[in-house]
Amino acid sequence: MANLMGIEFHGEAPDADVVEMVLKEMWKYNQTYQLSHGTAEEKVPVWYIMDEFGSRIQHSDEPTFGTAPFYYVPQQLSYTILWPLRDLSNGGEVSRDYAYGETDPLIRSCLLVPWQSADVTHISHHTPEPSEDHYQAIFAENKESMPLPVEPSLHDKSKIFKVHTDMQQVLNGVNHPRFVFTNDEKEADILFHFSHFKDYKTLSTERPHVLLNQFPCENLLTVKDCLASVSRRVGGAEGPKWLPRTFNLKTELPQFISYFKQREERGEDNHWICKPWNLARSLDTHVTTNLSYIVRQRENTPKVVSKYIENPVLFHRDDVGMVKFDIRYVVLLRSVRPLKVFAYNVFWLRFANRPFTLEDLDDYEKHFTVMNYASSVQLKQIHCDEFITLFEKQYPEYPWKSIEAEIFKTFGELFRAATSKPAPLGICDYQSSRAIYAIDLMLKWDTDTAGKPVMQPQILEVNFNPDCARACKYHPHFFNDVFSTLFLDETENCNVTAIQ
Repeated sequence: MANLMGIEFHGEAPDADVVEMVLKEMWKYNQTYQLSHGTAEEKVPVWYIMDEFGSRIQHSDEPTFGTAPFYYVPQQLSYTILWPLRDLSNGGEVSRDYAYGETDPLIRSCLLVPWQSADVTHISHHTPEPSEDHYQAIFAENKESMPLPVEPSLHDKSKIFKVHTDMQQVLNGVNHPRFVFTNDEKEADILFHFSHFKDYKTLSTERPHVLLNQFPCENLLTVKDCLASVSRRVGGAEGPKWLPRTFNLKTELPQFISYFKQREERGEDNHWICKPWNLARSLDTHVTTNLSYIVRQRENTPKVVSKYIENPVLFHRDDVGMVKFDIRYVVLLRSVRPLKVFAYNVFWLRFANRPFTLEDLDDYEKHFTVMNYASSVQLKQIHCDEFITLFEKQYPEYPWKSIEAEIFKTFGELFRAATSKPAPLGICDYQSSRAIYAIDLMLKWDTDTAGKPVMQPQILEVNFNPDCARACKYHPHFFNDVFSTLFLDETENCNVTAIQ
């Protein structure tokens, strides 16, 4: 690789500087493809480098050749197909368009940043909330049908609800006397389904009083680019203080490059994390300071890039040291009008396995906390009650009650923003909808107006139909509390707190 990239290299084993240079320069040579079928893991984009000839093909705005990856299934081998775009005389240069398919001059110059510099500092890095047309396009792409208005259901206290679900955790976890399960979806009073529901119009017309565990347009919370967009209703173009500064690489690439370059000139921290819009478990997620790396991520799955939290509040693990951690709260949306939001009082914690530093950015166990999907890594689990005791011992000036109050305040602001506009610009006010989400967050060090250090919540993502296995295992009444809150509108003796 060093020879291919023109990096001086001597001896049999490369030194660390050469390795680092190769890893930095490879984003000028990498190509990518993605499988269209398979599991989430199988569909993670593949990056590869062509052979010496393919890697020497230079860019041209008027290319002589086109290229495309070709996967030959019988041999399970990938190739790059090369074909001429016009007649070429003997000795003519083979070239290709590194920004193929992009016609906008500004975007083309941004896409070519890994190979040629572009001055975009004159571009404002402000990212106001997208237009109404942007939300309309997302709504059309999701193929949801908007429900017709329905009157809220009124039930007496003796009604037994028939529940249809395809979720084993619900089947095992609900034994409340006012809920029974049915295999016949047509006779159900409640549909609690794992997959996304689309046809709200038919449901509202034919079965208006059937309750559902989803809201129309809730993707405005659960998809990362939409989450950043609606959050700007709180914090303006810069975003709210509880969401890391985020750019949509598809629609806000010039603004991001301008912001990155200006931070670079000021000597400010420039660690960033690239995330797919709609994948979980840290799949295809990268931490980097390399601008070329980030720009090239635009070529595969849609991604956002968020400011990496360089000053997180850390937790001391006796067996490791000071590590990153994140917190998951289960949040229940009872209704949009009026807005009723509840947080489950038990929260869950995830920890990194190695001490935190802003080094070794490809060290997963240092920079990430999702350890429960890989059998080969250690999973550290602490119950929230034990965590609170240890946390307050480590940070005696920061009682957890005050931290949690700020977290709940953040949740309230988020849901008010996401429901402040009519659908599809906001979550739809459908009277028969209820929902359960998981909000993942971290704490970072910040300062208040008096200059005093404070722990500022940072929302990382909002998850649709989250995995509640740990909740069910350690809190057998979890789904009874959820169902009572969502469908009976009864919270007494339920382990929940009203946050809105």
